[in-house]
Amino acid sequence: MAEKVYLAIDLGASSGRHVAGRFDGNHLVLEEVYRFDNGPAAIGRNLYWDVLRLWSEIQHGLRLASQRYGEALVSLGVDTWGVDFGLLGRGDILLGNPSHYRDPRTNGVMERAFSLVGRESIFRHSGLQFMQFNTLYQLLAMKWGRSPLLDAAETFLMMPDLFHWMLTGQKCNEFTNATTTQLFDPARHAWSIELLRQFELPTDIFLQILEPGTRLGPLRSEVAADTGLARAEVILPGTHDTASAVMAVPAESVPGSQPNWCYISLGTWALMGLEVPQPVVTDEVLKLNFTNEGGVGGTIRLLKNITGLWLVQECRRIWNLAGRHWSWEDLNRLSAAAKPLVSFIDPDAPEFLAPQDMPEAIRRWTQRTGQPVPQDEGAVLRCALESIALKFRYVLQMCEKLAGRSIETIHIVGGGTQNRQLCQAAADACGRPVLAGPVEATAIGNLMMQAVAWGDAASIAEARQVIRRSFPIERYEPRETAAWDEAYERFLRLLASA
Repeated sequence: MAEKVYLAIDLGASSGRHVAGRFDGNHLVLEEVYRFDNGPAAIGRNLYWDVLRLWSEIQHGLRLASQRYGEALVSLGVDTWGVDFGLLGRGDILLGNPSHYRDPRTNGVMERAFSLVGRESIFRHSGLQFMQFNTLYQLLAMKWGRSPLLDAAETFLMMPDLFHWMLTGQKCNEFTNATTTQLFDPARHAWSIELLRQFELPTDIFLQILEPGTRLGPLRSEVAADTGLARAEVILPGTHDTASAVMAVPAESVPGSQPNWCYISLGTWALMGLEVPQPVVTDEVLKLNFTNEGGVGGTIRLLKNITGLWLVQECRRIWNLAGRHWSWEDLNRLSAAAKPLVSFIDPDAPEFLAPQDMPEAIRRWTQRTGQPVPQDEGAVLRCALESIALKFRYVLQMCEKLAGRSIETIHIVGGGTQNRQLCQAAADACGRPVLAGPVEATAIGNLMMQAVAWGDAASIAEARQVIRRSFPIERYEPRETAAWDEAYERFLRLLASA
């Protein structure tokens, strides 16, 4: 086939990127076209998406892509994290700035919701794990806060849906992101109208759910004229960034056999779980607080959220505010020099969701739990990274319980694979080989979904073959497992007592 160019617009926690994928039918080659800052905009205590600036950055990146690739660029798609949304009012007017999931407005909302509709009932309707920033609790915060925006809303769009509407004028709700709301019924593959009615939330603002690979159509005429991309189409990827990242897991499937691998999509968050063919909405899944999120190709991502490199990112931010100016390489050297397996935290403790001072929060947690308090920066980092690795082992055992079989290999994908110390610690803690890569998993999954939509890759399995051929994978073997076994016993006691 003649080489085609697809474009992924990937909005991450700290930056957004336009990543082009040049595909010749056998190999995918990535080229970064444009990168820009992304992060919440703060007004007082509240955090918002800086949505109009991001729209301006998206358009600028499209102009650059048009200049570089011209008519060879055939399609594009947007992905970002789940749960956050925008609302349109009468005449398709954007109602305010969408809120960021770390905004404190959902503090205490989940517990209040349980007093109206039981936790088990919510799970039966949604199959989703309970996290205070899920879309359900964001909408309830608006309702109970008497938000005029909710009263005026006519259309609900998850954040990638919102940007796709800006690009095309077409309004829809994409499947993988819809499943993160705790308002989607995975058994019925539709919005949970019953749950919405139980909470007296509007039911008419939710739209038709479309699958990854759906071709939305051309750009708005104004956008096409401004960018020069008159022939490019917008194609829905797995708009939830983890769905795109899991599509890029370079695992080999054996027809007729069950997968013997699990995945970790590693970045600010670590999403760890299994790819399964249908939702698993059972008492055991509820007990373990796993989630059923939509995947590409009709699959379900049965997974659990783990706080990932957010711990390290926030430590670096605090230290650099104090004048350190440390790079990621500097942090790696500091943590590598620190004494191993001394103190641990629970990465998912509420204290680490949005603290003012992450290093101090880590020290307070270790002190409160009677452990040696990490004094210098290297010890703080080592504590954070090893705790994440031990939490991987904790969740791995849950994955094996739900799968009913042993997991032989752990695939880690995403930007976090560049932290080689954490990848090795994951292998050591879990006692399993770790296959790390590709680094740009989210963008790759976005791009290859476009290839599948065009028929340039025949299937998800064929797309993963392309990924295996195109990108390097690094293997980590378990080491010093006895010391990690002892550390894990201490870690379990901490989780039980904290």
